Amino acid sequence: MDLGLNGRVVLVTGATGEIGAAIATAFAAEGARVAVAYHSDKDAAIALAERLGQAAAVPYELADPDSPAAMLAETAERLGPVEVLVANAMRWGRRRAPGERFEDVPPAEWAPVIAENLTPTIRTAQLAVAGMRGGGWGRIALISSHVAVDGHRGQEFYGATKAGLHGFARSLAWDVGQDGVLVNVVCPGLTLTRRVSTGLPAAIQQRETDRTATGRLSRAEDIAAAVVFLCSSANTNITGEVLTVAGGR
Repeated sequence: MDLGLNGRVVLVTGATGEIGAAIATAFAAEGARVAVAYHSDKDAAIALAERLGQAAAVPYELADPDSPAAMLAETAERLGPVEVLVANAMRWGRRRAPGERFEDVPPAEWAPVIAENLTPTIRTAQLAVAGMRGGGWGRIALISSHVAVDGHRGQEFYGATKAGLHGFARSLAWDVGQDGVLVNVVCPGLTLTRRVSTGLPAAIQQRETDRTATGRLSRAEDIAAAVVFLCSSANTNITGEVLTVAGGR
């Protein structure tokens, strides 16, 4: 199936992480020109861009309000105007220690999690949409988390930001849909990245695996495949939706 991505300019934020890199790689395999946006690991971003071929590494700082515009401008200069935006960059925030109560977390600690997970994504989408409307075609995928749906002890602030992406996508879809721009959310379940495979006890990994219909946890490539489809020309009328990739859980 021709996904119509050959030559399209794709911007992937948070592209040096395992899921982000898998997404960038999947788009490049379809012939897209990919902007690999990074925060701190410039060397990894450059190496990934070199492997992908028609790609460029561009800096992105969630805490800098001027960074979204600078990132889009550099992408346009090096590859062309952004036609596909994949908002994958995020800030985890600190997970509370056992016994530490929600009401004891100071605003100075949780406010940046809210600001940096939600505001930069909205601003980046706002700037990208202008060009997409002008071209009569565009795709936006926002990467959420199962925490937004299932909840998780100690991750109230992070979960709030990810749930916010769901509402944002649903409403933005109404504003841009008739201009050829589709907006969706991809919501990974527990995904077997290196961070999970090495940091999560084997017993918990097995428990979570047993709860899936497919008998396995998702891999980064599973998330990437969903994102590429939703952001392709093969997707002609799916917008404002949240697609969970979690093995049927």
